[in-house]
Amino acid sequence: WAELRVAILPGLSPYAPLWESQRALSVRRWRGEISDTLILLEHEPVVTLGKSALRQHLLLSEAEFKKRGVSIVPVDRGGDVTYHGPGQLVGYWIFDLKQHGEDVHHFLRAIEEVLIRTLADFGIAGERSAGATGVWGGNKKIAAMGLHLSHWVSTHGFALNVSTDLAPFDWIVPCGLRDRGVTSMERLLGAPPEFSSVA
Repeated sequence: WAELRVAILPGLSPYAPLWESQRALSVRRWRGEISDTLILLEHEPVVTLGKSALRQHLLLSEAEFKKRGVSIVPVDRGGDVTYHGPGQLVGYWIFDLKQHGEDVHHFLRAIEEVLIRTLADFGIAGERSAGATGVWGGNKKIAAMGLHLSHWVSTHGFALNVSTDLAPFDWIVPCGLRDRGVTSMERLLGAPPEFSSVA
């Protein structure tokens, strides 16, 4: 892989400014002004609606979401409805796929593999599911993924449920899949995962 910049944002980030930043960075990446960039963060509570999202997959009214402190944002990624919030690791990739074989399928599978290997480090068996992008713990999704491409530069990314409050996923139909639930590392481990500090 080519040179990679990684930015880790502290605290909880509102969604809209980060989306604007992604779009600005994608233009700079397309122009060759920056290298591939990965942004890691946690979001304030938000529900995002992908290009194929159905409004009936929001199980509460917009007023009720607002009352519960959750904003709703239509976005340009593929996919349906998902939730982001505290305790969830979100990664946004601003990658030039011309440097990675111009193969979206391979790119998504590679990101899944990184997530699967990360989960394995914590003793969790992450799995792929045919026809459903993302990573699963048993029959429940533990990491969601979404992608948008412009000039072969990617935006959006993955959301790994670490110690996420899973209740907000009951307020939507996550990824439009009614027959499959959502889980987290904490739920599967029975306790919050322990992380080692890196000097």
